[in-house]
Amino acid sequence: MNIGWNDNAPIYRQLKDRVIGMMLDGALKAGDALPSVRQVAAEYRLNPITVSKAYQELVDENLVEKRRGIGMYVTQGASEKLLASERERFLREEWPAMVERIRLLGLNVEQLLRTSQPRGAA
Repeated sequence: MNIGWNDNAPIYRQLKDRVIGMMLDGALKAGDALPSVRQVAAEYRLNPITVSKAYQELVDENLVEKRRGIGMYVTQGASEKLLASERERFLREEWPAMVERIRLLGLNVEQLLRTSQPRGAA
């Protein structure tokens, strides 16, 4: 994990979001082990409690499971669950603002589709 922290959110939340991003993009799959709390804390100079808090939220959301004595592992279906919740959040929170912006700019469906095609596509 290559991490650059920002001041806009707590570090545990940023760490949790990075792990979620890795699950969504396939870098972490069901059954994969997360790096240990100690390893992450040492590598990124974080308090182990900060890392534990991020990991515990993932456990609370059933995205990760604790296996006593051996570590934390991505649960079966975690990626699908995340994708479904991210789609729902996008449609509920982000899409309405985009629709309003499109309306204000006077854009139409044809213009949007034309500009979203990869360059060189027919």
